[in-house]
Amino acid sequence: MNVLRSSELSLALLVGCSVKMTCLLGFAWIIARAARRQSAAVRHLVWSLGILGSLILPLLTLLLPGWHPATLWHASELLSSPYGMAASPGARTLPSMIVDAGAASPLSSKLSSLALLVWAAGFMVISMRLVGGIARLAWVSAQSMPLLEQNWMRAVLEISKRSKIARPVRVLQCGNQAVMPLTWGIFRPIIILPAIAREWPEDRRRIVIGHELSHVARGDWLVQVCAELARAFYWFHPFAWMAAGCLRQESECACDDSVLNCGIEPSDYANQLLDLARTLKNSSRARSAALALARPSNLERRFASMLKPSMNRSPLSHRARLLTVLSALCLLLPLAALRLPAQNPSGKFTGTIYDPSGALVPNATVIMTNHKTNKVEMTTSGTEGNFNFAALAVGEYEMKVVKPGFEEYKGATIVLEPSRESSQNITLKIGSFVEEVNVVAEGTAKPLPAETSGKPARFRLGGDIQAPKLVNKVQPVYPPASKAAGIEGTVILHAIIGMEGNPLSLRVMNSQVDPELARAAVEAVSKWRYSPTVLNGEPIEVDTTIMVNFKLLS
Repeated sequence: MNVLRSSELSLALLVGCSVKMTCLLGFAWIIARAARRQSAAVRHLVWSLGILGSLILPLLTLLLPGWHPATLWHASELLSSPYGMAASPGARTLPSMIVDAGAASPLSSKLSSLALLVWAAGFMVISMRLVGGIARLAWVSAQSMPLLEQNWMRAVLEISKRSKIARPVRVLQCGNQAVMPLTWGIFRPIIILPAIAREWPEDRRRIVIGHELSHVARGDWLVQVCAELARAFYWFHPFAWMAAGCLRQESECACDDSVLNCGIEPSDYANQLLDLARTLKNSSRARSAALALARPSNLERRFASMLKPSMNRSPLSHRARLLTVLSALCLLLPLAALRLPAQNPSGKFTGTIYDPSGALVPNATVIMTNHKTNKVEMTTSGTEGNFNFAALAVGEYEMKVVKPGFEEYKGATIVLEPSRESSQNITLKIGSFVEEVNVVAEGTAKPLPAETSGKPARFRLGGDIQAPKLVNKVQPVYPPASKAAGIEGTVILHAIIGMEGNPLSLRVMNSQVDPELARAAVEAVSKWRYSPTVLNGEPIEVDTTIMVNFKLLS
């Protein structure tokens, strides 16, 4: 039995997205490693797309139609089989089934709830850290004074124009003498400088402003916040922490390249960064939400990069950016639509089964078949005729209802959507009832043209039904003329067994049969008597098919 409740569905979604995120960030790592001879801007874009893709994976998984690759599902069935081997083509396998879809496993539900609680606790801790960092930045910005000196404003305007920054950028001076220059904000970016920034020489001013405005031009702060959110959502996954760290490193290296491309000597730039790192400090409370100029943790790698003459520092072209984004979408969309065997959001499906009189039908077997996944699940109706599938995997299902004495019910295709309840009421029809009589006589049969036999009619039963029984049977007599002519055949009769048990409305269904044989069959069957058919204690009329076989013994 495999029943999923809401907590289990949420956990399945989280696990599925984690597996997909592993593939996505693993692919980003491979591309970044392959592009190690390219500029830092290329690697930064690769990590940015990988992180943004992992963040929107849960949303796309819920919005996109499910993709169930047959190879993946067959592989999962192979791995989950008891012997770990594929069945032979001729072997018959039993379908998985739910005998009672209304009963869930309490232990499974509790474990799923506990796992989600642990995940939510980790998510809240890291999210609150991010929110606290942003709040700290907002408070520092509110306490800072605008830096309106002409030399600073001239540098900001000149570099903003060169970097094609149309948004207004505010430069603030913090009261703290030793705060590290940092940038934050989306629509109105803010650059926060220490109090001693007024004393900096022209070269340092242009280096700091150029570096910080490079962050603004690429929208690095928004991407870094997305990386922190992805790290909060996937806090249990080491790839999320690795990707956020790599993104921050490549962001700083790309800004270094942008400054160096403006004509600054690498040695001068390295000395300025080293001096800033010695004299200033990062705010530990806001460091996850800000982009600081000189973090001691990544200075060594940045120095090695900026002092290497052969390093590629070319900016990212619009064409390369467009191609990279399109390639990322071609990977992300199929990955988000992919439904793993353990990840299949489900919906509830219920209904009630009635007989032709409107009474409830208990103990009817309800079968739901998903032909795409070759999964069959079933349950039975309760004492009040109700059936309930607490959770079925989303998809298209063929529904069948089986009950002895009833016609097998086959409904239209049912489409189940995630986290939605569907319901359908069913009225069963009476099953087929066929009576067959053999009339044998001595004689030699002559070959006759092939005749078209009618299809036996189906007769409708009910909930608590007693089928009709033949209590008085008159044997048909072989017509002498037909016997002498060597004619044999089968007469198919349709009749209605009345509430008193007598055949009504006798009709020959195969018109090509010999008329004498048909007359003899009708004459005999009209004298038959049945016990009444009883549905829920009340006699009813039912359809029946009677086959009278006339044969000659050679």
